[in-house]
Amino acid sequence: MNNSERKKKRLLYHYDDSAILNEQSKYEDLLYDYNQLRPSNKKEQQKLLKKLFAEIGSNCYIKAPLHAAWGGHNVHFGSGIYCNSNMTLIDDAEIFVGNNCMFGPNVVLATAGHPILPILRSHNYVYSFPIRIEENVWIGSNVQILPNVSIGANSVIGAGSTVTHNIPSNVVAFGSPCRIIREIGPHDKEFFFKDKLLDVWE
Repeated sequence: MNNSERKKKRLLYHYDDSAILNEQSKYEDLLYDYNQLRPSNKKEQQKLLKKLFAEIGSNCYIKAPLHAAWGGHNVHFGSGIYCNSNMTLIDDAEIFVGNNCMFGPNVVLATAGHPILPILRSHNYVYSFPIRIEENVWIGSNVQILPNVSIGANSVIGAGSTVTHNIPSNVVAFGSPCRIIREIGPHDKEFFFKDKLLDVWE
């Protein structure tokens, strides 16, 4: 079994395999082109995103610079997604993001990691597992989401969190490691931030 096959089967593989690196470099060049575009060139941005990503829906905005191990080649975005600057997608495995999600600046979605055993790291072994984020999730700034994590619909992940385990739907969670703080509920229909009263409804 070669390293590309091992990667697909979620086994340890050598990341420095020339076949993998040569394939990866194609997408890195496209990503470089994306990051050189003027912010006002929306048409070309959307055109390149469709080339870069495995899937991307309508009305998605990704503020440059965008960083991605495979240029977004293994990323599946729904519609209405907003990513602030310095989004990092370690997309060695698939990343799935549902509709209407928001990401603050400096968010990292890392599908890849290295084994704890030192001898394995010294032989350039790596593993990768998918990340899944359901619809209408808000990820705060400087959040890191690690391999094989799922985040349920409507949940909020507070700034600076490191998400190492699955987070269910309809909760507020934060911390390092990230933990559930409370459910989203009646309080959030009355206050939009701390003690600030909510006075608008769509």
